[in-house]
Amino acid sequence: SLPAKLINGGIAGLIGVTCVFPIDLAKTRLQNQQNGQRMYTSMSDCLIKTIRSEGYFGMYRGAAVNLTLVTPEKAIKLAANDFFRHHLSKDGKKLTLLREMLAGCGAGTCQVIVTTPMEMLKIQLQDAGRIAAQKKLMAAQAQLPSAAGPAVETRTTATQITRELLRSKGIAGLYKGLGATLLRDVPFSIVYFPLFANLNKLGQKDPNVKAPFYVSFLSGCVAGSTAAVAVNPCDVIKTRLQSLQRGVNEDTYSGILDCTKKIWQKEGPMAFLKGAYCRALVIAPLFGIAQVVYFIGIAEFLLDLLPKHRA
Repeated sequence: SLPAKLINGGIAGLIGVTCVFPIDLAKTRLQNQQNGQRMYTSMSDCLIKTIRSEGYFGMYRGAAVNLTLVTPEKAIKLAANDFFRHHLSKDGKKLTLLREMLAGCGAGTCQVIVTTPMEMLKIQLQDAGRIAAQKKLMAAQAQLPSAAGPAVETRTTATQITRELLRSKGIAGLYKGLGATLLRDVPFSIVYFPLFANLNKLGQKDPNVKAPFYVSFLSGCVAGSTAAVAVNPCDVIKTRLQSLQRGVNEDTYSGILDCTKKIWQKEGPMAFLKGAYCRALVIAPLFGIAQVVYFIGIAEFLLDLLPKHRA
């Protein structure tokens, strides 16, 4: 049922995000730093410096936004894929690869309704610590008086950012980078869902029986990490376009083509793979957990209890 699908998707998203959010924060900061202004050399270096300067919970900046919106996002993504797969199948027959890809395309297109504003707000909060640390470092190098004290960072909340964007730019402000988000999420879903479905089938002894939970988990991990690395260049572009605050001497971008051109010319083609391994580490367990929860059907169990409880 649709309610069960939505609940399953939401539970899966909450569990997954809680487990991997610090890695996602490292990914955002690594993708946003540009040549000549590097604060971090690797994921572990980023996380260590974040803990030292911002404390343990500094790794979870922006997590509240994700935890709030990931439920509808994952629910829409998983339920939409099932919806399109159902309507593209003919009399319950096995879907062709093309139809599986079309179903994934539909799911990726639907999810950006929630994904774009969620990522927009999350990125501002995740990257604020990097910008503050960079300013403090440059002040220290220039031997300015401000270097003597701690870095002064004005803490903003997702609510404050949302209000400011709505006041200055309207609803379009929350959907900055929509094109780049589509460019990332649609190909991701086209790769992920067919790959997961076919890997998961390998663990089914009977077509009418669900695969064991560990097969669904491993299938979600492999399909998720493969799709994540494949679309990482689009994710780098999306992250750069959605960042409202820039570090010292960092480029600004007017659109997808301008961003692509500047990154290629100034940072080289390898810059499009920034944070790729972080993204793979985030997406693999996130979708592995999501598929286990989704296919176990926790929501069905909870919904089945309601009539019994009433009785």
